[in-house]
Order: sequence, then structure tokens, then C-alpha cells
Amino acid sequence: MNDMSNDKKLTFTRYESGERPEDWDLEESIFQQDTSYKCPTYVHKTPPCQGSCPSGHEIRGWLAIARGMDKPPVEGMPWQEYAFNRMLEANPFPATMGRVCPAPCEDGCNRNEVDDFVGINAFEQYVGDWANDNGVSIVGKPENETGKKVAVIGGGPAGLTAAMFLRRKGHSVTIFESHAELGGMMRYGIPGYRTPRDMLDTEIGRIIDMGVELRMSTKVGEDISLAELEDQFDAVFWGIGAQNGRGLPVEGFEGTPNCMNGVEFLDAFNHGWVKGTAQRVVVVGGGDTSVDVASVARRLGHITHNATKEHAGGAIIDFAAQDVAGSLRREGMQATLTSLFPVEEMTAAEREREDALREGIDIQGGVMPLEVIKNAEGLATALKLCKCTMEGGRPVPVEGTEYQIECDIIISAIGQFGNFEGFEDMDGGKGFINADGLYSVVDKDMHFAGGDILKPHLLTTAIGHGRIAAESIDHFLSGEPLDKRPKVDVNHFNLLNELHRRGKDPEEYSHSETQSRGTDHEDYAVHNYEDRSATQIVTHDELFKAHFPYDAREARNEIHISEKDVLGNFEERIEGLTEEQAIHEGNRCMNCGMCIECNNCIIYCPQDAVFKVKKSEATVGRYVDTDYDKCIGCHICMDVCPTGYIKMGLGG
Repeated sequence: MNDMSNDKKLTFTRYESGERPEDWDLEESIFQQDTSYKCPTYVHKTPPCQGSCPSGHEIRGWLAIARGMDKPPVEGMPWQEYAFNRMLEANPFPATMGRVCPAPCEDGCNRNEVDDFVGINAFEQYVGDWANDNGVSIVGKPENETGKKVAVIGGGPAGLTAAMFLRRKGHSVTIFESHAELGGMMRYGIPGYRTPRDMLDTEIGRIIDMGVELRMSTKVGEDISLAELEDQFDAVFWGIGAQNGRGLPVEGFEGTPNCMNGVEFLDAFNHGWVKGTAQRVVVVGGGDTSVDVASVARRLGHITHNATKEHAGGAIIDFAAQDVAGSLRREGMQATLTSLFPVEEMTAAEREREDALREGIDIQGGVMPLEVIKNAEGLATALKLCKCTMEGGRPVPVEGTEYQIECDIIISAIGQFGNFEGFEDMDGGKGFINADGLYSVVDKDMHFAGGDILKPHLLTTAIGHGRIAAESIDHFLSGEPLDKRPKVDVNHFNLLNELHRRGKDPEEYSHSETQSRGTDHEDYAVHNYEDRSATQIVTHDELFKAHFPYDAREARNEIHISEKDVLGNFEERIEGLTEEQAIHEGNRCMNCGMCIECNNCIIYCPQDAVFKVKKSEATVGRYVDTDYDKCIGCHICMDVCPTGYIKMGLGG
């Protein structure tokens, strides 16, 4: 249950009891509306949760399935499977994203204006885990093969997502992956206690089972050339990620054996090459990667006997190698995380920051590194810092605040860039590929790209890139022009598709018919409906929020590890929702921008002009209709619509 105290149990009313605006003359308002010739129009807009989701999830749609408003199209299909299939229309990794995504959808949720956001992230994890536990496969496998071949370079979130959507279109897909396993940053950049490997293998396996060919441990530029790719394939998608970490731009960091970047550290750990760290570790960053680095360091602890070993990337890492780690003893160690920004303004998710503090990581915000202090042997022994303020995104040192943190290892987690060794021609500048809004590589015919190699961001952002790029590639392979993307570029609900899926298509329009002034009595059109979802997001002030009472969010149970128990603990920290809790979160969704089937408009219409659509014709988004012969344009239906679905427009 939600841990909000009683004094925070918020509900919304537009006005306090007895209060009314000074300029509100209700009778005059009704009289004016009576001559406005405006009647209700059902306007579909994108909810803010979906508009905030980089992968483009149709969040409102799968929450409606949980509360039973949208029934599975196949008799006997569990609602969880139906919801999972809807999730796959945008994102093939719901179990993974439900655990690690910082959930910008929840920040945008209009329910924040009533009491607390809907637990979208937790709901996504529940459905993803259910699908994994019940062996659900991907629907939409191609019926016909196009004969076109696409090379996907990189088996991370962007590449795997592109592969799934390309296979659905019937294209042949070959993934080239330099590592021995797929997953990219989901596997090699995030610790296993955040993305359990069996879960990740299941979600990746679904995509491979669609008929995707794999070329593992294969490096482009070394095992296959760029020219060979262009000769053997009809299109190439680059999802290689940003595999090079940035070092600290301070004196003494570059070339120092016990100074490294966060990408190296996490990659080595997730390969199993690292079993312990030094006694005192300083991590410089402030984002999620830096928190992961510091948290892993705390869990590994300090190994009393170190063996210097060179790992595959060529960097010297002062950790014990795997072959001797089993005999070594862990001891407590000190991990310090520093950030240019104050702690409360760090880009890392608040939950991750709180867990890090609880686990004994010392987080110092508002400080900047100045110099790496080294001993006579050339090893770092301390990091010199000072307090700073931020001006225009740049740190400004505060004079007289210099101090040092003694340490045995310094890890830089301040940014990443791509590795173009062997295919340097793809570097668009500064270590990234230059692509346009359709994810087509600029001045590179047949090449497309997505994910961190465009600009390091969230995993869910990379997934969105892969989905959209697959559409662009499909257009390219079919010889069609690459379409301009919608302003709100997400996986939209489509009423005509919904009607078709339910066998309730409008009748075919015949030009021989006499043109009528309106469509309210015709069967060839969807009466008084308008779809603005590609350009507009429904805001909270369009909703009748007083309809929604306080309803506490079903918060996931999180296993908090104390400082004394963190050493060697690599168990998952988040416990999933139960089915009952997931359904409850579905019921909490306010269904913004879509009919919630509450009957308010029917009940409050003084003319009985609003009525239910016949059950044989009804579907999601088509629950009520209006008789324009009865409507007087009083706009009461719009005022009492909880979701902002009803707007006043010209009747016809």
C-alpha cells in the first residue's frame, strides 16, 4: 500500500464548497451555449503518460485491459496475455523495463494532480513476468517473406527491437554481435540484481525464435567489413551503443593504471571478470551508471590480495582475476560517489540514490574534480575536488573549498561515446552516428541507426529508436518514401483498427449517394469522432478530476539492503505486484483522452441527447453517441467528462 500519510490524501475539486467564480453567471452561460450551434464531439488525444514514454507504449490501452474495459479478442485468452501483446506493439522487454526504466511516464501521469501517479512501471513488470512464467511467445510472425535482408549491428535494446519489428514485416534479419551473448547494456551495463539474467534471456529468446539469424562474437571492421555488409544486405541498422567511456578531463587521470571509466568497470563485472574491488573507491558521475558502479563496488567489497590482470579491452584493472577470486576474502570497503549537481538534482533516479545511501555509499553533490593525486609509483592515491556551482551547464569552482578524498581506485562515469574502429566512415563526428528524425544515417544510403550511438540516453529510448527505425527501413525496402513522423510519435490507439478487429467496420462509402449535411444518421462514418492523438496531449486541466476519489497506489515492495548486509548481496531488490494489485492500478488509471464509460454525460444531459451505443456496435472509444436533433449545446456533458474526451464542436 501507499505510504502517504493521511494529511497527504489529496482529492481534487474545482472550487471549494460554497465558492463560485465572480464572473460565472450559470443561466447566461447556458443561454449563450443554446445559440452556439456547438454539440459534443468525442476527441481522442494522447495521454501524458504515453507522450512521456520514449518507447511509445500505449499505456492507457493495457491499463484498460486490466480493469476489464477492453476484453481479449479471443475467448479464453487471459487478460495478461492480451495486455502483453499490446505491450509488444512498442516494446519487447516489459519485464526488463518494468524493473530498470526510471518511468518518465509516471512523472507525466495526470493522476499526480489527484493523489499519486498510477504504478505504470510496476504494472509493466507484472505483465512481463506473467508472460515469461507462462511461456507466451510473440504474436505477429510474418506470413510472407519479402526476400529483403537487413543486417542489425549490435544485439542491444535498439538492435533487438529493430529485429523484432523487421521480422514482423517479413524481412530476413541477421544480428552481428561482438559479445558472446545478446543484450547490450541490459546485460553488460546493468548488474544482474537489477536485470535478472534468466528473465533477460527469456525476453531476448522470443525475438530470436521469430527466425532471426545470429553472428555472435563477430566484430564489424574486423570479422566482416563495411563493404561486405553493403554488398550482402539490402539495409543496415546500427545499434552498436556507446561502448567507450569518457575519462575525467583532469590532470593525472589519463594513463594511470588504477583510474578507469564506468563502462570498463561494469563490462568487466558483468562478464564475471571482477570479484572484488579495492578498499576505497571514488566514482565520479551523477547518473544511473555512476550509481550502478558505486553499488556494485559496495556489493563486491574489498579483496585482501589483488592480482593485476589485463582484460580483453586492453585496460589494466587492479581486481582479482576470476580464477583466483574464489579463494580470496571480502572485507568492508568505502565507496564515494561525487556529482557536479547537488544530490537532489542528480540525473540518477531518486529510488536508486536512496538505495545507494542506504547501502552505505557516501554521495557528495555540488563538487567538481580538479586533479588526480599520485604516488611515486604513478598510482592514484587521492582525488582533489572543490565545491562548485552550475552556470549554463558548466561547473564554476568555489574558491577556498578544495579538499581531497583518499582512494585506491577512481572510476569516471561521466559519459560515453562510440567505437568506430574498422568502420571509421560511419563516425558522424564526436564519436556518434549522425541520423535524421527517421533514423536514417545522413548521407549514407541504406544505413539506419538508433540507441546510444546517436546520443546516450535511457534503454527505453533505444527501444523507441529501434521501433521507428524498423518502420523507416520497411519503407526504404519497399521503395516508398520515408514518411514524416507524427508530432506525438508513439504507438497510438486507432478506433478504425479497433472496430475492424471486432468485426464492426463502418459501411463502405459510395460516391453515388447524395451528400448529406452530417453523418449522425449514416452508417458509413464514425459519427462525431475526431482523432487528434498525433498532435495533442490531454492535460490535467481538461479533466473533471473531482470524479476521482483518493485511491492509494499499490507500491511494489522493495528489499532494502542495509550497509552491514550489502557485501556479497546480489539478490533482486524489487518484488512484483500480485494480480489483485495490478488490477487495482488498472482501475486507478483515469483513461485520459478516452471514454472511461462512466455514464456521466448520459446522466447529466438535460435533453437526453447523449445515449449509449448499441452493444452490438460498441467498442473501446465508442461507448456513447449524441442525437444532434436533441442537443441544445449546453456543454454540461463536456464539463462532467472525467477524462477530457468530450469537446464542443459544430454539430452536423
